[in-house]
Amino acid sequence: MKRQVIRPALVIAGILLALVLVISGNDGPGRPAPAVAHSELAPDSEQREKASVIADLLTRYHYRGQPLDAGLSERVFDAWLDQLDRERFYLLQEDIDAFDEHRIGLHEQLRHGDLSVPFALYERYRERVAERTEYAIGLLEAGLDFDTDLRFEQDRRDADWAESREALDRLWRKRVTHDALTQKLAGRDEEQVIQTLTQRYERIRRTTEQESGEDVFQRYMDAWAHAFDPHSSYLSPRRSEDFDINMSLSLEGIGAMLQSEHDFVTIVELVPGGPAAQSEALSPGDRIIGVAEGEDGEMKDVVGWRLSDVVDLIRGPRGSVVCLLVLPEAGSGNATPREVVLERNEIKLEDQAASAEVIEVPGEGSGKDRIGVITIPAFYMDFEAAEAGDPDYRSTTRDVRRLLNELKEGGIDGLVLDLRGNSGGSLREAASLSGLFMGGGPIVQVRRSSGELEVLRGGDRANSAPLYDGPLGVMVDGFSASASEILAGAIQDYGRGVIMGKDTFGKGTVQTMINLDRFGLGNGEDGAGRLKLTVAKFYRVTGDSTQKKGVQPDIILPSPIDASEFGERGIDNALPWNQISAVDYRRDDTLEELIPALRSRYQTRAEDDPQFQALLRDFEYQLQRRERTDVSLNETTRKQERDAEEQERLALHNARREAAGLEPLEDAESRDDDELPDVLLEAAASVIADLRRLQAAYMAQR
Repeated sequence: MKRQVIRPALVIAGILLALVLVISGNDGPGRPAPAVAHSELAPDSEQREKASVIADLLTRYHYRGQPLDAGLSERVFDAWLDQLDRERFYLLQEDIDAFDEHRIGLHEQLRHGDLSVPFALYERYRERVAERTEYAIGLLEAGLDFDTDLRFEQDRRDADWAESREALDRLWRKRVTHDALTQKLAGRDEEQVIQTLTQRYERIRRTTEQESGEDVFQRYMDAWAHAFDPHSSYLSPRRSEDFDINMSLSLEGIGAMLQSEHDFVTIVELVPGGPAAQSEALSPGDRIIGVAEGEDGEMKDVVGWRLSDVVDLIRGPRGSVVCLLVLPEAGSGNATPREVVLERNEIKLEDQAASAEVIEVPGEGSGKDRIGVITIPAFYMDFEAAEAGDPDYRSTTRDVRRLLNELKEGGIDGLVLDLRGNSGGSLREAASLSGLFMGGGPIVQVRRSSGELEVLRGGDRANSAPLYDGPLGVMVDGFSASASEILAGAIQDYGRGVIMGKDTFGKGTVQTMINLDRFGLGNGEDGAGRLKLTVAKFYRVTGDSTQKKGVQPDIILPSPIDASEFGERGIDNALPWNQISAVDYRRDDTLEELIPALRSRYQTRAEDDPQFQALLRDFEYQLQRRERTDVSLNETTRKQERDAEEQERLALHNARREAAGLEPLEDAESRDDDELPDVLLEAAASVIADLRRLQAAYMAQR
């Protein structure tokens, strides 16, 4: 089958195919190898010593200041079960009960390097995996029935443990039927379906059998680190090496951050400027279930593969093609896989660089207001060039300063900073950039676990003047995080500009890497790995934390993401929001008086704008689809539901096209969102045009 290649819209030149923050991934190769005998799967002396060191580091240096106690032990016990069997497909309630006596004593065992309980529980899990996969293969051999009224719940994260083997049998009959029906509806015949799924279940069993003591240790230490907060983790020597490679941008691939979630490899984040992001065909939460090399290559089923092996398949030389078979996240559709074909390429600094444009929006009478837009995908700095003394090194602040000067020369009536999808980067760049709009005042407070407080200021010097002092707005969304929240929060706190969009991600913590080799651990070149530890929190100049709450916009723009379930606020065990003392800063209260009028004008325009209303209906439909996480196991019903969803999505898309004056499409495969205007950006630009007029009227009255 000839596949259409989605090539980057820009010339790509640098890279990142990432597996940073592998929340529950496995290290080491997953290629055929002799199964590790159960008797050999036991912690070694170095792991026991390392466990004690990690316990000490977590309690002494983590920002939470959490002691090792029975309450923490209980959380780790549950977290370890989630590491092993998050979807409740393998372990029985009797297995949980058999280990329940250790629930409140794991902290004492960790202190002394005793890892016997987690390793024993892993052995029980491995036995159950062997039983379940054997049962699944038997179901395939016996034949499957797609004429049923049953449905399958895809999201089982909150499910109870099965009370009996019979209950697990019923669950697995549904799972196997679902897996087979998904394959069949993707165009595979019965023989191919049976072959693919047999290999998949055998691979799940084999992968579990091949896990080493370091694999188990890695995951158990992650359970402990995550009990302190979701951003702390243990990086084994292999994972530590991968982290270094990815952060140095020295690989070639598609530009996606991946993690392993049990049997699936899931997209966590798309790297700005990368082939995956530019394709607009992939989203965070999508699950990669197949990988093929080239436009005509054989699609390899990768469910149950180790993360490192899936990455090896996806990774490849610049200019080559890779095809991904992707399932949307559970609940976001009808579980029908789709193919996404990408050209591998590199991502250089300039591909993540800020860019500028001018949008004209209706002004007074028949006139037009020219609103400048600067899009900032990330906060970056070429540290290597800067340290080498290169006077022309790239950075966000330098690029935005240049773009601002160009916009001012061309003449603008207002400015929008677009931080949508900006997950952060250099904190100092975010602070420095703020100086272009607010001068040299304090921007953010950084409080360390020791209580030490540092205040970062904007601009190059304390008394630096802003480069731009005109009407200003900032666009954010649920993916705007970390450094983006620092900039948006400071602009809001100073009353300098209008924040528009949705609540931001809410990541207000700082992590550091601790090399465990420093403690005499590690054996030769392999090293001992590292502990990524949360050691500080960000606070706004008001004293409010950006953690968990994020930045709440002055004007809310619609989004297809449910803010209550997304971001830091939806992550288990995230550090809480809190306050410290404010710093001395000067706020302009003028904008606060104008916000109600801006909201009213925005709302009136939105209600009368056919394009905005069509977009709103599209977003509402997406939110509704995410609420339904079960699918039919009846082939006819599944097809009907799939076809109905495709028709609904096509109708919504055509409604947006019609509102934009474009011809409707005949099928969903022809859909191209790039042809549609950015309605939210235009709405934001109109708000800033309103702001210019309201500010002028306000000043005239003074």
